[in-house]
Amino acid sequence: MSEKLIGKVNKYFAKIGVAALDLEGTLKTGDTVHFKGAHTDFNQTIDSMQVEHQSIPEAGPGAQVGIKVKDRVRPGDDVFVVTD
Repeated sequence: MSEKLIGKVNKYFAKIGVAALDLEGTLKTGDTVHFKGAHTDFNQTIDSMQVEHQSIPEAGPGAQVGIKVKDRVRPGDDVFVVTD
């Protein structure tokens, strides 16, 4: 398995469990991502993501997306896409 850096966590909304990501690469629903930081280290599959409260299937470099996360993330955490 390999990982490719595709962005960073910009903000975390604890009450709703959503992370705002700044993308440097392409992210699609169904992708497995790895959140990695000083206190963060977990993988999860992207079930859905939103831009401006609209659900989208894919986003590319420069986009800011919101995704539901299963655990706490922190601003500055790296986000990697995991590939086989």
